[in-house]
Amino acid sequence: MAPPSSSSLGHAPSSISQTNSHSQTTASQSQSNATGKAKTPYTNVVTLPDGNTVRVRIEETLAVDDVVRQLCISVKIKEPSTIYALRDGNDELVTNENLRKKVKAKVPLKLMYSTPIEAAEILEKLVARDNRLGITLTHLRKLIREDQFAIEFLNRDGLSELIDIINKYQGNILAYALTALQHLMELDHGWSDLNDDFIFRVVQILSSETPLINVCRPATAILKKLVEADPMAAPGPTMPSSSKGLPQNAPGSVYKFGFECVFEQMRKEKSLLETVVNRLGSGDTTMALYSMMLINSLLAHATDARWEEFIGELQRLNVRKAVIRLMSSHTIEDLTSCILDFQANMVRVTYRRKTTIVEPEEEPEHAAALNYVWLNSKVREEVDAEGEAVKWRLLGCQTEDLAQEFGEVGVLGLDCLKHFVAQDPDFFAKVIQEQLSRAPERRCPIVKASNEVVDLLSEYWAIFGPGYSTSTTFQPFFLNFNRVHDLATHFFLRMWNESGATRGDFPRVAALVRSQVKVALRKENVRAWHEVEADFNEVEYRAVRDRQMRELEKEDDVMSKAPVRNMRAKLYKESFEFVRQQRIHCLMQGAWFMNAMPLANNASRDTIRRPSRMWRFMRLDSNMKYLHYVDTALKFDIRNGLEDMKDRIDLSLISEIATGTCAPFPQVVRGGNDPPENGVLGGPGSPALPSPLSFSLLTPSGSSLADQIAPDQSRWADWVDGLNMLRSGGHVASNETDMFVQALTEIGLKIRLLNLSGDKAEIPSGIQSGHPPMNSDFFFSDLVYDTQG
Repeated sequence: MAPPSSSSLGHAPSSISQTNSHSQTTASQSQSNATGKAKTPYTNVVTLPDGNTVRVRIEETLAVDDVVRQLCISVKIKEPSTIYALRDGNDELVTNENLRKKVKAKVPLKLMYSTPIEAAEILEKLVARDNRLGITLTHLRKLIREDQFAIEFLNRDGLSELIDIINKYQGNILAYALTALQHLMELDHGWSDLNDDFIFRVVQILSSETPLINVCRPATAILKKLVEADPMAAPGPTMPSSSKGLPQNAPGSVYKFGFECVFEQMRKEKSLLETVVNRLGSGDTTMALYSMMLINSLLAHATDARWEEFIGELQRLNVRKAVIRLMSSHTIEDLTSCILDFQANMVRVTYRRKTTIVEPEEEPEHAAALNYVWLNSKVREEVDAEGEAVKWRLLGCQTEDLAQEFGEVGVLGLDCLKHFVAQDPDFFAKVIQEQLSRAPERRCPIVKASNEVVDLLSEYWAIFGPGYSTSTTFQPFFLNFNRVHDLATHFFLRMWNESGATRGDFPRVAALVRSQVKVALRKENVRAWHEVEADFNEVEYRAVRDRQMRELEKEDDVMSKAPVRNMRAKLYKESFEFVRQQRIHCLMQGAWFMNAMPLANNASRDTIRRPSRMWRFMRLDSNMKYLHYVDTALKFDIRNGLEDMKDRIDLSLISEIATGTCAPFPQVVRGGNDPPENGVLGGPGSPALPSPLSFSLLTPSGSSLADQIAPDQSRWADWVDGLNMLRSGGHVASNETDMFVQALTEIGLKIRLLNLSGDKAEIPSGIQSGHPPMNSDFFFSDLVYDTQG
């Protein structure tokens, strides 16, 4: 650094001045001291275009253009000041919005060419395609995130030039170009002209078996962003674009792509999905993270038209098994968040299959699955005394109406039955023949038992509806739903035989299975699979029965009946929605957090930046589109509304809410008002350890929009779960939220049951539907319950 210049920068009050040392004062400061009102000077070091540096004091109320103009005059730069701009040490553009913050923090500044000139120079170098292309693209990927630079770059048709490089280059040049485009796509404008040819090019890049990891990362993020740019996800027409002032769903909106658009190109490259799934086992954890994020995005945005095809392909590729392996080998917290999101997506997939009606006459796949089961039963169709065909009743159905038989478990039940048969077709045929050799009263209804197990497992894993998943831990057994169903169905058959059950004992055997399911699947995030197999295969009937009797002493038998289980499922959805609204309300009220430092070993961070202020207050706006915030050295009373918060974070840019990712700064000492609790502040010599109350808001590129530490566990749960619940496919991260939902569900259930048990009303085990009306000449009357008996 050259020695600071000693020439004056001007003497106008409230202006900008140059100093030789910190002891010098400006005219305005001297005047303030004379009146007894001392004003703290803010001295910044500015690096000039020629490499020399000057120390200047900048009046924080000035506009950036005025600061640049006076600086150019003071250091006698001959060119017009309009071709210059200020940047900080990290090359971030100094604007009117952030000037005050940077001046007060005494951030070193650089006088550089303005955004339009930089954009023109970079584009000129891109067109030249010389041996400095890599350096140019490296510089571009930093600047392209800025709205002002992006607009200038796009106005000069820079996007076409960037796409041309992506189409023609390989290796590191391709990686740099893709990263630049990825950063551009974090803005909500400028990339609506991307077409199917470009999407297919990205698909081809990802389909390659041996691409560079630094190519795969941005390519995966770009495809994910295109999937999420769904017209249905566009902000409302009254929400203006942050940069152009146009409605985001107007012509030129980037919300014109979505799942259908991307999946159509994926179908042309059959190996893409298989390659992405295979990368879940990549030795590069960040590559596995990006692949997991893409799969989650596709799952969350899959449309009805392609849903069956896409889910079927994922099942064929056994993506669940790949995720189970990740559960035991992952090393970063961001991947934990992605795995929990995948579990939540699988809950939605499972619920949808459970509520999809089995229609063999309409769906060839349903008919083929049923035919497979029938053929492997090796049973011949019969005719009863009334001349009606008897087929499915021989396998344990109550009627020949399969839509009704699978009514409670849908296609999920059919899939599980088919998988049960496929595991050992000879065993299935042997069991069917064995049951048919018994008296009708003593036969175990195999199909009904299989469906009952599906219902019990759905109840255990809370498969109550789309978007209602509160699991905060890994559930590898849930991802092995079919295998668990096989074990539990075998257990059902064994309990039936060992107890000498008859047709009327079906609910009793089902209760035994429910009890064993709770025991065998306990603590599934830490138990081994062979322990589950032992619990189902080796336990004796008497031991299960004795344990169940002890459980019945603590819990009324009425809780296991189907109407009560259905009531619990309904209350669970209501409780989840109530807690969701409560969490979002907490976000709208706002809260104080400590600014934190992301850990250096976290692979998802591009850079580690030190916040200039210790505290941050954040609040969600009423439209639930932005998080507004203010950074400050000391806490102060925040008024209602958003006037006190000049900065904001666009929620659409958040792709992950990672937890346990950052730590307090080692040099932070206790001080100020209301310091953090739980001793999260570190001393000068303490190591940087992750705080359990920390969380980070991450973009698809892995960069962090915010790194915060909550003051206590309750505030952490409110915000982490609230932000997750705002996202489609977001999971619950805290045990507090899970417990609240469960507690509200049980309280509501007991209140409902008190209304019945108080009147000694009998709760039926099931409701049999009668025959449908012969014509439409009827109406539904209002039901009036006589509570007086």
